[in-house]
Amino acid sequence: MAEKAKKSRTAESIANTFEWIITAFVLAFIFRAFILEAFRIPTGSMADTLMGDHFRMRCTQCGFKYEYNFNPYFHKSFHTYSGNNYYKLLSPPRCPSCGYYEKPNTTALQSNGDRILVFKSLYQFAEPKRWDVFVFKNPTEPKINYIKRLIAKPGETLELIDGDVYINGKIERKPSKVQDELWMPVYNNNFIPIQPLEGRFNEHSWHQPFTNEADSNWQWDPQRPVEFTLRSDEGNINTMFYDTDKGNDFRSAYAYDEPKYYRTLPVCSDLKMTLNANRKTDGLIGVGLSKYGIQYNAIYYSTGTMVIEKTGSDGEIAELVKEKIEPAKLEKNFNVTFANVDHLLVFQIGDEKISYDLGRDANDAGERRKEIEPRATIFGSGEVVIKDVRLYRDIYYMDTKTGSMEPVLRAGEGDAFTLGENEFFAMGDNSPDSLDSRLWSMEGIGNNGIAYRQGVVPRDYLVGKAFFVYWPAGFRAGNFKLALVPNVGKMRFIYGGQ
Repeated sequence: MAEKAKKSRTAESIANTFEWIITAFVLAFIFRAFILEAFRIPTGSMADTLMGDHFRMRCTQCGFKYEYNFNPYFHKSFHTYSGNNYYKLLSPPRCPSCGYYEKPNTTALQSNGDRILVFKSLYQFAEPKRWDVFVFKNPTEPKINYIKRLIAKPGETLELIDGDVYINGKIERKPSKVQDELWMPVYNNNFIPIQPLEGRFNEHSWHQPFTNEADSNWQWDPQRPVEFTLRSDEGNINTMFYDTDKGNDFRSAYAYDEPKYYRTLPVCSDLKMTLNANRKTDGLIGVGLSKYGIQYNAIYYSTGTMVIEKTGSDGEIAELVKEKIEPAKLEKNFNVTFANVDHLLVFQIGDEKISYDLGRDANDAGERRKEIEPRATIFGSGEVVIKDVRLYRDIYYMDTKTGSMEPVLRAGEGDAFTLGENEFFAMGDNSPDSLDSRLWSMEGIGNNGIAYRQGVVPRDYLVGKAFFVYWPAGFRAGNFKLALVPNVGKMRFIYGGQ
C-alpha cells in the first residue's frame, strides 16, 4: 500500500509539474501577444535613434565613434572579406566630426540591429502621441512590421517646411528628450586627426575649422588641441567662426548612410553649440548662430548677466531677453549651450536657462532664404580658456526625394496633407533613407476588400509603442561568431510623446 501511495504521489507531482509548465507557456504567450514583445530593428530608417544591422566604426584619423549602414544584399553578395562577419567597405563612410573618408577596402565588423521592447495593445487604451516611436503593420504588406516616429494624428494637416514639422500651420516643437536624441554631430573639437595633411577630409587636408575673424586674438595650439585661449582687453570683443570650407558643412547628411548623396542634401539651419569656459578675468563669453541671414547672439557677462540679442539684416541690434544670475551661483568654470531650433532660442549657463520664442508661423523666424548658409561663432573678451567645443544640427525632414529635387508624394512644402479619421502619418528619423508616409505609392491593404489611403497608417494596424533598447548590438568574445556580451552602455529608453 505504501509503495502504491508513493507512486500515486509521484504521478500527481509529475502532473502538477506539467500543469505549471503549460500554465507558464500560456501566460508567456498571452504576455507576448497582448502586453510586451521584443522586436529586432532590421533597417536603418530610424538611425541614429535605433540601429538596424550596421558596422560599428571608429574614425581612423580622429577616433570619433559612429555607425555605418550594413546593406545585406550589397555586402553579402559582393564584398565579403573573411569569416567572423568582417566585410570590405568599398563605399567609404565619412566621419561626422572631422570629415575623413575612410580608404577603399577598409574592413569592418558587422553588428546586428538593436533589439527593443514594445508595449503592445497600449493604443487600445491610450491615444497615440506625436513623436512616439511606434510599431505598426506596413499598410502595403500587412504581414511585415514597420517602426517609425508618429508625426501627425487624425484630423490634423501636416506640412514639412524647411525640414520642420508644421501641424495646422504652426511649427511643432519636439519634446526636450526627443530633441536630445535627434541632434546630429557636425564637429567635436575633442577629436583631432592624427594625420591632418592626408587629403581625405572632405577631399582636402584637415585644418582647424574654427577660424579667426579680422583682428581676433583667439589662439589654437596643435600641442593642446582641445583648447582655445583668449587674452585680450575686457572691452575688446574677439570672434572666431566655424568655416564649412574647412570642416563638415550643415547639410542634412547622416554618417549612417552612404556618402554619395551628401552634396545633394538640403542645408539644415537649426543648430546647437556647446562648450566649457574657464574665465580668468572679467569679460564676456558668447555664442552666435545665424538663420536666414539673421544673427542671434547669446552673451554671458562676468557680472552674471545672460542676454539673447538679435542683429537684423539692416545691422540693427535688438535685445530679446535678459536675466541676472544670483551672485552665489556665479562660477569661474561653467558650461555654455546655445540652440536655435524649431523657432526657439535657448541659452544655458550651467543650470541657468533663458529662452526666446520666435513665433510658430512659418515666416516668424524671418524670410526663408535657404540659399544663405547658417553661421556659428564663438566670441569673448578678457582672458578665458574654452574646451569641449561641440557643434550639432537638428534633424531635417526632407520634402524632396534623396538624390533629386523631385518632391515627395505628400506633405511637402506647399502640398499640405490632411489626415482623416483613424489615420496617422509616420516618418523615419533617418529622413534621407526612410520609406515612409511621405513616399508610399500604393494603397493600404485591408480585410474584406477594404483599401486604405496612400501614405497613412490606419488605426487598425497599430501594434504598440517602443520604449526600451534592451539588447543593442553586443560584443563578440575573440573570434566567436555570435555577439553574446551585452553592450550595457548602449541600453537606453526610447523617448517619444509630448
